[in-house]
Amino acid sequence: MGGQYRITGDKYPRMRPPRRRGRLAAAVVASVAVLGLVGWGTLQLIDVFTGDTSTTAAASGTKEDCRTKAQAVARGTALPKPGDITVNVYNATARTGLAKDTADELRKRGFKIGNVGNASKEFDKKVKSTGVLLGPAAAQRTSLAVLGTELAGAEQRTDPRKGTDLDLVIGDGYKGLARPAAAQQALTALTAPAPAPSTKKSC
Repeated sequence: MGGQYRITGDKYPRMRPPRRRGRLAAAVVASVAVLGLVGWGTLQLIDVFTGDTSTTAAASGTKEDCRTKAQAVARGTALPKPGDITVNVYNATARTGLAKDTADELRKRGFKIGNVGNASKEFDKKVKSTGVLLGPAAAQRTSLAVLGTELAGAEQRTDPRKGTDLDLVIGDGYKGLARPAAAQQALTALTAPAPAPSTKKSC
């Protein structure tokens, strides 16, 4: 070319169409979303016309479970009275008179007293804690729990014994039964209904 305008250098501008990858990706996402909504709507129509009641049954079952749990919580735990519990008191320490004194105090608090004396070789001079409460497996959450309110910190165990009598084995850490007010407070806590769990999502 002549004149005052000349092209210099060895690089020339290239004309390219504008990139449309962003628009293409958006179009793909929108298409997938539409197909998903159409599929979901189709399934709902099929359930309506075929009479599928699985969802309804599940919801009904959930409500029934929640109702049952609420009733169980409202009823609380039925525990025996001290007068229905027979306790054998055994002393596993080197201190004398503990079994008799403890038995007398338990009797004043309404418990029935069975055998009173020294602990067997299994426990004699071997209990370092406050004491050990023994009873049948069926008493774990009933009479053992009630007796446990009288001796804070005592270990509770079950064994294959016959009958419903409980054993209270006094240990080296024993300093006396719980104060009546503290024992009554612990017993009230056992019989009071537990707070209902949050059911906002399931009920």
